[in-house]
Amino acid sequence: MSGHGYESGRLNLPFVGISTFGKKEYVSDWDNIDADVAILGAPFDFGCQFRPGARFGPRAVREASTLFSFGHAGAYDHEDDTTYLGEDVRIVDIGDADIIHTKTDESHANIKLGVEKILSSGALPVVIGGDHSINIPCIDAFEADCARNGPIHIVQIDAHLDFVDVRHGVTQGHGNPMRRAIEKGYVSGMTQLGIRNVSSTTREGYEDARSRGTDILSVRQVRKLGPEEVLKRIPEKARYYVTIDIDGFCPSIAPGTGTPSHGGFLYYEVLEILQGLSEQGDVVGMDLVEVAPAYDPTESTQILAAQLLLNFVGFIFHNRK
Repeated sequence: MSGHGYESGRLNLPFVGISTFGKKEYVSDWDNIDADVAILGAPFDFGCQFRPGARFGPRAVREASTLFSFGHAGAYDHEDDTTYLGEDVRIVDIGDADIIHTKTDESHANIKLGVEKILSSGALPVVIGGDHSINIPCIDAFEADCARNGPIHIVQIDAHLDFVDVRHGVTQGHGNPMRRAIEKGYVSGMTQLGIRNVSSTTREGYEDARSRGTDILSVRQVRKLGPEEVLKRIPEKARYYVTIDIDGFCPSIAPGTGTPSHGGFLYYEVLEILQGLSEQGDVVGMDLVEVAPAYDPTESTQILAAQLLLNFVGFIFHNRK
């Protein structure tokens, strides 16, 4: 334990210790969150229509995040000549919302409570799902915050539109969240990126979404435009909520998900858009969903998820300065 400089304290290698997100402090008391960022797990996957398993997403992404949490001096990026996530950015992990099997309303209410507690503390909520239905309580939780600070514009990275109103009585599944979100008076608009191929929403769903002012771009359309032109289509100086479905990425790099769809994004295509968002407005919340680790024995999917979240949070706080 003795020594100087980098030799002082524990080496704390990635495989040592308990897997909180980024190996950050665990805070169990949701009424005493004192941080810039709070990580909440939402291990709920009863909303899925095909392969389950995203209930294990938060645990897998946390474990993967330890790979990027070795060191004591932040993360230096030589391309940007910037150190991200230094000691000035305080991140805590507040654990998981309690999930009650077969009980969607009760489980969603527990997720909503966690996000409300994070917002009331002044921290940035980063929610790891779970299936995409967990976005519904996340957006519900912003009602009081938006009443104080103004509306949010939602930026969605996804293979699927998730704009189903009701199907066989289901209104809170993972095909419904963007439809539920646009109904909120405090959601000013929506940009949906990566939507492609045979999808979960009918033509009427696309027409409904566009009639409500949403901007829908496929992966090929995003590539043709490039990140700068895509960012120009998103309102500047807005408050952004970002929801990332891991199936927005190509399953060749992220196979661990319940509804894979080929032709998806590659890593930097999404990262450059997220970095641009952090420069042109205020990112006030995010969720990353649909990581189902059992379908990816290589663990690449959860590593991608953890890497994306850590970089995005780094950009946000660098640009807030």
